Amino acid sequence: MPKIKDIMTHGCEWIAPGEPISKAAKIMKEKDIGFLPVGENDKMIGMITDRDIVVRGIAAGKDASSPVKEVMTAKTFYCFDDQDVEEVCNNLGEIKVRRLPVVNRDKRLVGVISVGDLAQAATRANVGQTEQQITACILDRKKKKAA
Repeated sequence: MPKIKDIMTHGCEWIAPGEPISKAAKIMKEKDIGFLPVGENDKMIGMITDRDIVVRGIAAGKDASSPVKEVMTAKTFYCFDDQDVEEVCNNLGEIKVRRLPVVNRDKRLVGVISVGDLAQAATRANVGQTEQQITACILDRKKKKAA
């Protein structure tokens, strides 16, 4: 059975918590990515997404020079590089996210995995179920906002 380290994107950009959100936005634009792990002392302490920058940053009246730590999500999900692909695919569906940082057993950031990566290695039924769970969550949020 393939492991996450066999299919993940190795190495990834990350940002320090004290850096300005404008720097995070520039990195995301340059790399065409939607999130950055936030790291300190070579360990992941959170994540910042393009949505965090817009909703928790700009829409909340924060300046572009505000530090990443003010808008990042501290509680983050991740997977280990030695986990089975099918297990992580199941987990993505349960927690309803499309991508995860990948860490080793010392919790050092080593890469990123996405639903697209998993689609190449997981069973078709498992990937389909994961996509359905994520999509259902998004639709539920939209319905609640419309109500």
